[in-house]
Amino acid sequence: MKVTQEKLPASQIGLQIEVTPEMSQQAYDKTLQEFTRSVNIPGFRKGKVPRQVLIQRFGSERIKAAVVEDLVQNSLKQALEQEKIDALGNFELKSSFEDLVAQYQPGAALSFSAAVDVPPTVALKEYTGLTVQAEEVKYDPTRIESTLEDYRKRSATLVPVEDRPAEEGDLATVDFKGRLTAADAPEGEEPPEIPGGSAEDFEIELLEGRFIEGFIDGMIGMKPGETKEVQAQFPEGYPQADLAGKPAVFTVTMKELKGRELPELDDDFAQEVSEFETLEELRQSLEKRFQEEADRKTKDNKQEALLNELVNHIEVELPETLVKREVDHSITQTAMQMSQQGMDVKKMFTPEIVDMLRQQARPEAIKRLMRTLTLGEVAKAHSIKVEAAEVDAKVAELIEGQSTEGVDMQKLREVVEEDLLKDKIIDWLEQNNTVELVPEGTLKKDGDDEDLELSEEDPTEETSAAEETIEVEASTVEPEAEPEVEATPEATAESAAAAAPDAEPKKSQSGKSKK
Repeated sequence: MKVTQEKLPASQIGLQIEVTPEMSQQAYDKTLQEFTRSVNIPGFRKGKVPRQVLIQRFGSERIKAAVVEDLVQNSLKQALEQEKIDALGNFELKSSFEDLVAQYQPGAALSFSAAVDVPPTVALKEYTGLTVQAEEVKYDPTRIESTLEDYRKRSATLVPVEDRPAEEGDLATVDFKGRLTAADAPEGEEPPEIPGGSAEDFEIELLEGRFIEGFIDGMIGMKPGETKEVQAQFPEGYPQADLAGKPAVFTVTMKELKGRELPELDDDFAQEVSEFETLEELRQSLEKRFQEEADRKTKDNKQEALLNELVNHIEVELPETLVKREVDHSITQTAMQMSQQGMDVKKMFTPEIVDMLRQQARPEAIKRLMRTLTLGEVAKAHSIKVEAAEVDAKVAELIEGQSTEGVDMQKLREVVEEDLLKDKIIDWLEQNNTVELVPEGTLKKDGDDEDLELSEEDPTEETSAAEETIEVEASTVEPEAEPEVEATPEATAESAAAAAPDAEPKKSQSGKSKK
């Protein structure tokens, strides 16, 4: 079979394929046999229908279309094997299918053109001797005290309050009834009640922002037994359009008030909220945890700076097949996360939404692919590899003390190997380039309000590092999709380690009430 190749943009190869007369006739005979075996025509036994009857029954154009489809599929597969082309994904038929059907004659040669995506050729010009800047994240010692104070609040005991007015943070039991203002009522009539705007024995924490503007603030200063009219304002974007942007008045009766009695900050407290015996041990563990977080962020910043610079020195045409795979992988991960949160993904992911998500995910998908190819090229150029023993050791570390039931160990090994390889490549790049550390916030652009400081976490919750994971396949030029970081043994090595911090406080009995 004659095959002519042509290099096309976007990492494609064009193929001009000439199907031989023998292949043409064989495809025609095969297709007619398939029609014969599958059709039931009165007066003929199955499989014994004459060709002319078949052609009259189905029409020559339908049969020719089936033959051409079979010819294109099989000859393309044969051409890729014959030319030893490592194709990605499906082919793109360049010739008009309708024209091919019209041209086709059984036993006559047939030529058509197609294109296939192939692994991209990567040219990494400069990747040593570069100088980049990265922000150094330093841990704030005051976080220890603020975290301990947060633990105290979560472990607070609720006690009845009778000798003072309500303060922010108290827990109040109230009756309330809401109405719109007189401006929303016809002249001479009472303002209408707000649908769903009333309740009895309603327990509410007095923290502004939990309800519409003014509702909580109006209760600050009230005493048990007091009734008061509270002025409030529905926001412009309120879901009930008939209430959006309107003022309201709530008649509130405070029936009961409870304050929070914080526990003493001592060894007993440390034992209650954590696995440690003393307060000093808890402090030291928090310090270690926050220091490790800062070090990890600094490491991530260095990696980000290096990769951002290296991508500027790579020449590569990304095949659309790889981009689509990466985009689809990103959307699949988003759908899985939403499904795990109880959302009905099938209803939410309409064709319009999926198209929008694809457009939004495309720039990041291209960025990840460029980075993956960059790292893979460095690994190949310098024979950077991960030994099986290293993977074994890391896997053993990750699963130590954990149940592996339901864990795909092969997938875990693959992810661990990718993560270890990435670390080795980054280490090599850091040794052969210069990363200047600058104070945190130095490189941030105006309007970038991303908070690098981790929020103070519930002591009962696990800490996981939302680190970017870049897969590197040094043995092949086809990068796989980048895995999402999950707080499971199947996550990357660093994420799995971060999910088990040294300071793992136990669940405290918050919200206890003294009568």
